Amino acid sequence: MSRQEKILLFILACINFTHIVDFIIMMPMGPQLMRHFGLNPQEFSFIVSAYSLSAGISGFLAAFYVDYFDRKKVVLISYIGFVIGTLACGLAPTFGLLVVARTTAGLFGGILGAQVFSIVADVVPYERRATAMSFISTAFSVASVVGVPLGLYLASEISWHAPFLAIGGLGVLVTGLIIRFVPRLDGHLQNHHARFNPLETVTSILRSPNQLRALWLTTTIMLGHFSLIPLLSPYLVANVGLDEQQLYLIYLVGGLVTIFTAPLAGRLADRYGKYPVFVCFAVLSMVPMFLLTSMQPSGLIYLLSVNALFFICANARFIPVQAMVTAVVDPQHRGGFMSMNSSVQLLAQAAATYGAGLLVTKTESGQLIHYSWVGYLAMAVIFASIFIARQLRPVETGPMPQPAPKPAEPEETEHLPSPVSRVAETP
Repeated sequence: MSRQEKILLFILACINFTHIVDFIIMMPMGPQLMRHFGLNPQEFSFIVSAYSLSAGISGFLAAFYVDYFDRKKVVLISYIGFVIGTLACGLAPTFGLLVVARTTAGLFGGILGAQVFSIVADVVPYERRATAMSFISTAFSVASVVGVPLGLYLASEISWHAPFLAIGGLGVLVTGLIIRFVPRLDGHLQNHHARFNPLETVTSILRSPNQLRALWLTTTIMLGHFSLIPLLSPYLVANVGLDEQQLYLIYLVGGLVTIFTAPLAGRLADRYGKYPVFVCFAVLSMVPMFLLTSMQPSGLIYLLSVNALFFICANARFIPVQAMVTAVVDPQHRGGFMSMNSSVQLLAQAAATYGAGLLVTKTESGQLIHYSWVGYLAMAVIFASIFIARQLRPVETGPMPQPAPKPAEPEETEHLPSPVSRVAETP
């Protein structure tokens, strides 16, 4: 791995870190926000799903044009919009304005995730792509270990506004890193001679059963995962007896273990095959899914152990899936497909979040009931994803082809070359 590739992956991980913290911080803040605004489970699920819904819509619209632009420009513009939306969340005085701000952050955030994974797929060949994906996925681990506990601390010591202002401030610094260190990422444009056709992405997907199966796989994974996540913190507090001040331990412990297990899962997937590793962790993940959603008042050690197992398995099943999904489309159409995939993913998150809120009800004593029903449905969906993933076939196995390099002009010496060309030169 070249030095430039490492720098690029680090910055992409920073983008993912702020993006992930901004999204998941809402869920452990559930008890506080529900109390502050007087929300019921359905209303809280709505504010979480508002982000996913707006992100899904923007991801869908982005699919029609992102492959016609330098990926750096797309990421930079989207990230600036995301930072503005996040700062607006921190300044929102009412529930209604918070929903508007979350929707704004989602509109731009919905484009970011797809472009991050598209860039990784552009610069890293399929044979070691799961390892690179695991590096990007450590952003989730760091977000869980550092971002969420720190965000909850700021929320409890200052106010619920503080975490969003802190994330927005960090986002300003990351924006500087993107401008300064990310080179032009236009290798996918070298062979893109066709005139702009906004329907090309959709028609390409509809003509490819392989790509349709990849989208269906993403849908099932998100339905199975995000039906559990949003109401997990409120359930652990109301039903299991976890103290609200201890919620940060859920993400701290889960993030710590995945820092070590995510790279291992990536290496296993590259060595033994993406699909077998996915199947292994998909099946294993059903155990903590059942235990968490049916848990009665329990000791802290037992709760954190089950939670850690859930984090390990959920993270490890996602890494090979991402590598598999990026390989079902040729590089020239990857950005559009990944935006469409992100859109489907986020819309599935919104549907799962809101659907779980409809199933779960709150008693007069404050406990949540029927959460176990959500767990059974989630396990069934994850089991179904195993059979969908089996049908995926990669259509490319290396970095995209590049035209012959031209001699550098004196005035161009300060410009960094595309990372794709760097990777193509490495043995």
